[in-house]
Amino acid sequence: MNKTSDPDIGSRILAGPILRRLSQERLVLWLASRCPLEFRLLLTAADAEPVTLVLSAEQQQLPVGEHCYLQLLDIALATPLPCDVPIGYDLQWRQQGNDWCGIGEWAPELCYEGESLPHFVIRSRLDGILHGSCRKPHYPAEDGLVAADHWLQQHYAEPLSWPAVLMLSGDQIYADDVAGPTITAIHQLIAELGLYPETLHGALVADSDELFASSQNYYGRDELLPHTKANVPLQKRFFGGARKPIFTTSSADNHLITLAEVMAMYLLVWSPVPWLGLSEWQPPLSDEQRARYQQERRHLSRFVAGLPRVRRLLAHLPTLMIFDDHDVTDDWNLSAAWEESAYGNPFSRRIIGNALVGYFLCQGWGNNPDAFAGKPMQLMQDWVKKPDSRHQDALIDHLLSFQQWHYSLPTTPKLLVLDTRTRRWRVERNLGSPSGLMDWEALTELQGELLHHDAVVLISPTPVFGVKLIEVIQKIFTWLGKPLLVDAENWMAHPGTANVILNIFRHTRTPGNFVILSGDVHYSFMYDIRIRFREHDPHIWQITSSGLKNEFPGRLLDVLDRLNRWLYAPRSPLNWFTRRRRMEITPHPPAGAARGARLLNKAGIGYVRFNEAGEPVLVQQITTDAQVDFAVEHPKTEVADMPLTRGDA
Repeated sequence: MNKTSDPDIGSRILAGPILRRLSQERLVLWLASRCPLEFRLLLTAADAEPVTLVLSAEQQQLPVGEHCYLQLLDIALATPLPCDVPIGYDLQWRQQGNDWCGIGEWAPELCYEGESLPHFVIRSRLDGILHGSCRKPHYPAEDGLVAADHWLQQHYAEPLSWPAVLMLSGDQIYADDVAGPTITAIHQLIAELGLYPETLHGALVADSDELFASSQNYYGRDELLPHTKANVPLQKRFFGGARKPIFTTSSADNHLITLAEVMAMYLLVWSPVPWLGLSEWQPPLSDEQRARYQQERRHLSRFVAGLPRVRRLLAHLPTLMIFDDHDVTDDWNLSAAWEESAYGNPFSRRIIGNALVGYFLCQGWGNNPDAFAGKPMQLMQDWVKKPDSRHQDALIDHLLSFQQWHYSLPTTPKLLVLDTRTRRWRVERNLGSPSGLMDWEALTELQGELLHHDAVVLISPTPVFGVKLIEVIQKIFTWLGKPLLVDAENWMAHPGTANVILNIFRHTRTPGNFVILSGDVHYSFMYDIRIRFREHDPHIWQITSSGLKNEFPGRLLDVLDRLNRWLYAPRSPLNWFTRRRRMEITPHPPAGAARGARLLNKAGIGYVRFNEAGEPVLVQQITTDAQVDFAVEHPKTEVADMPLTRGDA
């Protein structure tokens, strides 16, 4: 590893700037630096005088290591910014009263060709969204965020075509599935930045230093849990890297454990700068592990090569985020039994808590800074002043009971981002049954948010309306007492949650147009949903784009797609056994797909464009080499033959 006590100007900023929540009256930016810095922001819009803002009161700076500082710039503007025009910005910094250093000096690569500054556009209406989830760095597919950068570059001269938001709807990191070369890079970066060590209670290793020196540190972390009788269920439920019949293998070999590892992971997936100077050191491995390591390194090298484009994209588009399970761990809060096992052990509780602290600092904070301004930030400040176990546990305890991860934007149409992970509807009669994705109180709050709006865009990490056959298979495994084997968590898996969310859609006072944007499943699809036997009913669209850098096993998905069409055809009696039997669901096939195919299995990013009524008029999956459209109109062959008992999807 190459260290330098005086890094060059270009490496002083480790990651960012990432544009977060933007409006005419408020700008929120996130970044990470190697040292304490002062900032000022110069804004330039066409036909307007440049504005210079010195960001002393607006800057929040948190040290998470000896040479790593997280910065949140939360800027209230006295004069509203104009909408629908490019606004150039120069984020300048200085250290200890030295001269100001502008973007042209420290990060000229953030600018598109022919531009001297990065730009953003504040849209007057939510008329376009780029959205995606599931970005696994070592998966052998191109990065959907790189595809999004290509797309934005092509539309750069057309500010009215810029999306209002880039929505990352889950699994921004894979804390539970980390490549060997990634974990070695993480440990080098921890040493370089002096990210804080920690004590580990209830583990076979006493602290992070002993963990990193352990023979199980690489490809063997699932062996580090205590091997006591009481913790056998914990091993199976929390670190169970078992092959799943429906979905892909979940690997815990290199599961992130410490907060320093989580923080380093975020820096490494969002910016090329932390990779500079890291060596290609390889730990001692068996022959089998060595072969796997080299294969992962080849895939990871393509990911790292695309990071300059990813960083540029995030510096141009307001980016919102919400967690799903892999941001913390696979099957996170799937059932009451899982929670009982995982939170009942101090070691696994710390692992989950560290991932949640990382999410708070790197994702949640920028989504809605006001939600964290009170006790969460006070506990965070206590920890950075004295990063010991007592303060870390206090912060974790609070975040595990925190109930403001969800948020909304007062856009037109309104944007609602759902927390489907921490406010679960638990099955108390059978602790092993899957919990509902939202409990009664959370769903009641959601219904209140929906009132008095003509159109709403819902961000649900998991599709509300999924592939019925896959949901049935998940139900069968749940009956057999094995919900963890098939990720048996969907909106219809819990009767209470299913009934309430469907009743919300059917309620006469809720919006006329719902668009649900989702990810999670590693394939993409579009459904058009209406309520049967009712005039002037709400119109619902389920649009799923997954993954950014992940895919479903191809042959298996083809088989499931085909069986789903046969078993749940329009006239199939099986439709009457579904919870959605009062819904008329029409699939919109991807262009160029085989006849009858409804699911698209191609890594990339989704793009949805809305008309003034909030209805989708363009739905695409954008990849590095193509743009695949979904037919927005009802397929003519199906409309002509549509019976009253429309098939479930």
